[in-house]
Amino acid sequence: MAEAHDVVERSFNINSKLGPRLVAAAEQNAILRIGWTNAGEPVPKNGELGLCPDLPKGARMRALGVLGSWTAPFGSGGTFTLQGDAGAFLGAGNRSNTIVCEGHAGGFAGFAMRDGKISILDGVGDDAGAHMAGGLLVVRGRAGARVGGGMNDGLIVIHGDVGSDPGAGMTGGRIVINGRCPTPPQGVSLRPLTAAEVKSINKQLDDEELEIPSDAVCLTPSETMNIETEGGQMSTSDLSMVGLVPDQSHHTSSYATYDTVTLVGERGGQATPTALPLPVLALIENGNDLLLPKDAMAHAASLLAQQPFLVSSNPRAVDYVLLDQHNLADAPELLKASSGVVIDFDNMPAMNSEQIDGFLVALRTLLGREKPFAFLNALGRTTNLHVRAAHHNADLAFSRIEDGSGVAEAAALPLIGRSTKAHLEGTHTDSGVMLGLSASAHDVAVLRASGVKVIACEVPMADANDLAHWLQSMHQELSAILARLGLDSIDNLKRQNLRALDYETAAISGLRLVGYERPLPHWFAQ
Repeated sequence: MAEAHDVVERSFNINSKLGPRLVAAAEQNAILRIGWTNAGEPVPKNGELGLCPDLPKGARMRALGVLGSWTAPFGSGGTFTLQGDAGAFLGAGNRSNTIVCEGHAGGFAGFAMRDGKISILDGVGDDAGAHMAGGLLVVRGRAGARVGGGMNDGLIVIHGDVGSDPGAGMTGGRIVINGRCPTPPQGVSLRPLTAAEVKSINKQLDDEELEIPSDAVCLTPSETMNIETEGGQMSTSDLSMVGLVPDQSHHTSSYATYDTVTLVGERGGQATPTALPLPVLALIENGNDLLLPKDAMAHAASLLAQQPFLVSSNPRAVDYVLLDQHNLADAPELLKASSGVVIDFDNMPAMNSEQIDGFLVALRTLLGREKPFAFLNALGRTTNLHVRAAHHNADLAFSRIEDGSGVAEAAALPLIGRSTKAHLEGTHTDSGVMLGLSASAHDVAVLRASGVKVIACEVPMADANDLAHWLQSMHQELSAILARLGLDSIDNLKRQNLRALDYETAAISGLRLVGYERPLPHWFAQ
């Protein structure tokens, strides 16, 4: 643990020192070096990760040693040369960098890259070029399994043998192999190159040592029958059969004010938390949809301006970014413009702890270490989600209810609650939930009473004026619930305020059955 923490801190320090110097070095056409002393003596790096995200146009970097995962991601036009090996996700999300790795690179090299060129001179791991949308990936030496998996554009050139399932799931682009290639999977065709293609590709490679011969083979997607499939079973019930009851408190006055604010990012004095006027992060694709016309009501404008939303593009300064493989290459602009990030691990490749560390170093270098970050994963992986979120000091850990399992929302309450108690108590990581539909004030109150800190959900409508009305309605309805329960703050909602209104809900949730006033007996069984 301490060793991994030291590597992360060293990596952050390198990025923080390089940041101000990159633009100046690019203007002066100077090369910055990592792994040498000021006197030029070699001091090879060993495991530093997440280095040099978003290299600016014209910046030139040279590194020496063995680097960890997520080296030189999201590049914007710089040049990065590594004299040594790299971990996984080398050049991920590349937009126009030129990257040369003189040694071996791990899995997912060039993941989700859109442009630029990556050259790896001593072999690469599995899933190289996965989800490529453009650019050029060149590998000398053996490539692992599933090279070019899911790619939809770009060119991959392999001078060596490739592993199983090359091009699996590809919908565009080309994979050129100068070596042994197994039978490709369904949906991928293998053919010889035309003379024109050989000439064009060698011109693009622009390196005599890496030129392809005329007998190289090419993998391209073949026409297949596409059948739309549903994403899995939807949640079998909502929270409508969970009631909210007072304990011993008297109801409060109708004209009293009620606190519905939730703080995110409370790290024991290590950072300034951000405030959510409502404990809700509503999902909207484009942050521009939250902009009101100039003649809009001032109160509506104020409501939208203060309430963060969870967006995939064009975030406002208060919004959180929902980041996954689809907008990964836009990370520099998205993170710099937002107040926090939620990483959707359901829509990213599986990563081990070291790779997550590298990802976080790269992302938080761009985001700012003081801003909150959160993990999102399927409900069925809640325990693993909470363990990883606590280990990596995430501020929130969201469990996605609609994960295809069909688990009812009421049944999710004990799953999340038990894991929270076992893995998040004593940490600054709070639990969150992502619903598949729009949340009501009742849903928010029930989930907060269950110990969930923040609720992510769909928006009930896309119009900005209507969303302002929805926020005001939710605040008023939450205030009415708190007034009825005799509470002045949403933070005072507890599990004791919850009752199952029917036997089935009590059976799956572990809540006290109304009238019976205790959980059903099987919840006490060993």
